[in-house]
Amino acid sequence: MADGELGGELFDSIVLAEERFRGQGFQEGFKKGTQQGLRDGRKHGASHGACLSSERSFYYGFAVTWKCLLHHNPDVKLRKRVKALDALLVLVHTCPLHDPQSAQLQEHMEKLRAKFRQVCSMLGIPADFRDYVRTAEGTSF
Repeated sequence: MADGELGGELFDSIVLAEERFRGQGFQEGFKKGTQQGLRDGRKHGASHGACLSSERSFYYGFAVTWKCLLHHNPDVKLRKRVKALDALLVLVHTCPLHDPQSAQLQEHMEKLRAKFRQVCSMLGIPADFRDYVRTAEGTSF
């Protein structure tokens, strides 16, 4: 009888070993996958944040430069353009950067892009500056 019990326990340990190893493998894989997902998410977030920051900085530089160029011109027609540039600067300065997951950030960036296109139209210059705005693809933090 002892031989039968010993054989049953040995058989059970062999059968249950597959289940135990599968469970351990799942836990190890889940842990590694979670860590890799966090690394990938941080990398993507940094890249996307750098793109938004670069775009916002471009709008700021654009508005300040044009405002300086138009400031010394006494033409009355330019007042509307300067007002539009001021509105663009207000949008740049009020951009909600404190919460990157906020839905307001996306809405605000859309307003900023629309105001930029409006200002470009008022100034009579093309609004396509993709060649001049550096993307964050090559940026490493």
